[in-house]
Amino acid sequence: MRILINHLTRMHGGHICVAGVDLETRRHIRPMLANDPLRFYLLARYGGPFEMAMIVDLGSPRAVPVAPHVEDHVFVPARARVERPAAAHEFWGLLEELQRPNLREILGSALHEVGRNRYGTEVGQGTASLGILRPAAPPELYLARSRDGKPQIRMKLSDGQIEADASVTDLRLFGDNHATPDAARVRAATQWIADSKDVLLGVGLTRKFRPSDDVAYRHWLQVNNLHLPVKPIWQLR
Repeated sequence: MRILINHLTRMHGGHICVAGVDLETRRHIRPMLANDPLRFYLLARYGGPFEMAMIVDLGSPRAVPVAPHVEDHVFVPARARVERPAAAHEFWGLLEELQRPNLREILGSALHEVGRNRYGTEVGQGTASLGILRPAAPPELYLARSRDGKPQIRMKLSDGQIEADASVTDLRLFGDNHATPDAARVRAATQWIADSKDVLLGVGLTRKFRPSDDVAYRHWLQVNNLHLPVKPIWQLR
């Protein structure tokens, strides 16, 4: 199975999440290990196979779909092979092919508001956990603080029906420790959004998570990646 990587995000605890599009079926695929989350050493910069816009042959991964994460496939890292980086026009063309203008069209009708401008689904609900959104208006990228005071990257976005404020986990916006938001990178990306006539967003639903003990577990809407035609394949490092 050959995939073109178009989702690359940070997770807690030194882990990453990677996903791409099956070049044959045009469906999103999320490579996973059988028993552990993906570690940073699987990134191309450390000798692994994964980087944004890279075409990777996963071998014959095994589908393990559990709603809403119907894209999950278990693979063997030793069998993954980098084929080549995609050209900028090739990468943007695929994003354009996949984009949809509506979050519920991407993630399912179970997506609903949970608190002011926060969206998610109940555990086990949703028809997909990955997609590409063309927002109805330019999104607003900004730095904030979590409940425990840690810096975080967030985005205000709209699809014309839903007005959401979501966490941003694009790995390229974090420092070299892959955990701390890089303010300079966020400012640069904000300027790119302002300069661009078009923005596409990789969006997704988290694994079940609750931000505090008084909140139920849910799959939360997040922005996985920013994609801009002025620089379809970008790295801020």
